[in-house]
Parts: sequence; structure tokens; C-alpha cells
Amino acid sequence: MKNTLGDLNNHLFAQLERLNDEDLTSEELEKEINRAKSVSQVSQQIISNGSLVLEANKLADDRMSADTKLPKMLGGDR
Repeated sequence: MKNTLGDLNNHLFAQLERLNDEDLTSEELEKEINRAKSVSQVSQQIISNGSLVLEANKLADDRMSADTKLPKMLGGDR
């Protein structure tokens, strides 16, 4: 199982290559377009989640010098 943003990037480029395959029939191309839409939607969620984790870590770092409390869902005690 691949779980890094680098792997995600590789999957996105692989999908782009499949979309550029000139040997695809109209039906196959339509299937690839639908797959690409799904891959894109999931990718956006993964990227959004990564951004949230990054922001939470930044806030946690800032918290060391300030009295900011993180919500429980982000690992805090509130």
C-alpha cells in the first residue's frame, strides 16, 4: 500500500498518462475520465487532510510559547 504524497503524485501522473493514451476507444476513454474524476476527488481530500495536519502541527508548535489549546480531534485536551 502506498501512503506518501510522493506516491500520490506518481498515481496522478499515471492517471494523466492513461488519459493521454491515444489507443483508447471512446468507451475506454469515458471510463478513464470517470476514474480520473474519482482519483482527483480523493486526492483533494488527502491533500486537504495533509494541510490540516500541517496547520495543527504549526499551532501545536506555537502553543509551546502561547496558551492556545487544541481541540481533542486534533490531539488537544479541549
